[in-house]
Amino acid sequence: MSSAAEIRQRAGAKAWQRHTPRERLARFAAYLAAVAVIVWSATTLDIHWPFVLDAPAQVADLADRMVPPDWPYFLQIIAPMVETINIATLGTILGAALSVPVALLAAQNTTVNQATLWLARVIVVGSRSVNELVWALLFGVVFGPGPTAGMVAIAVSSVGFTSKLIAEGIEEIDEGQVDAIRATGAGRGQVLIYGVLPQVMPTIIGVLTFRWDINIRQSSIIGLVGAGGIGITLNNQMNSFAWDNVTVILIAIFAVVMASEWVSAKLRARAT
Repeated sequence: MSSAAEIRQRAGAKAWQRHTPRERLARFAAYLAAVAVIVWSATTLDIHWPFVLDAPAQVADLADRMVPPDWPYFLQIIAPMVETINIATLGTILGAALSVPVALLAAQNTTVNQATLWLARVIVVGSRSVNELVWALLFGVVFGPGPTAGMVAIAVSSVGFTSKLIAEGIEEIDEGQVDAIRATGAGRGQVLIYGVLPQVMPTIIGVLTFRWDINIRQSSIIGLVGAGGIGITLNNQMNSFAWDNVTVILIAIFAVVMASEWVSAKLRARAT
């Protein structure tokens, strides 16, 4: 008995193929280009292979220096850890004050005109395109080293993230409620206060609590460039080769981040 493929071939039917010859050639060219880019990147990097081969031994030596942790040192990092949490919290609040107006201008249904729409979107992209460490370095020049620079850096870096998500939430609101309030003769400000913000408030709360959780982690890092918090202490201990103290700091950061993750999840659940 002939198979189905033989029957189709005898009938002159073409066998089904997932990709056409042109598509297969294009996919092969794409794979070849990807491999070429990877090989080119690997060959142009200045990799010192003796260091790479010696890395396992160095990791073992570093682990031996970090264990056991110097637990009494924990009492000395309580104050900078509290400062880190304060930087993240105040930075999130300041970021919220900056983000909501930007989000209203970045949403197509609440912006004033095309000029304000693109201005807001430039602000969103500009905030997101610069890393928190770079913002901390810039504001460290303006405000000097310390928690003020860290707080402002966290706030400015939060604008892009929170404004984008809040603007998307604003564009998804029920326009029927807005039209009903506008039909009563309400002004633009009243429409925003009574028609837009009540609908988007759960989104604002959820986004800000999620961003606060992110800012807790970021605030632990920006201290490496002098922007206050536990990062300064971590940098000092690393420069002093006090690796047992570094272990205590890392454990404390991990515990605080886990706690902030739990709090953020609870707040977002209540907001929704």
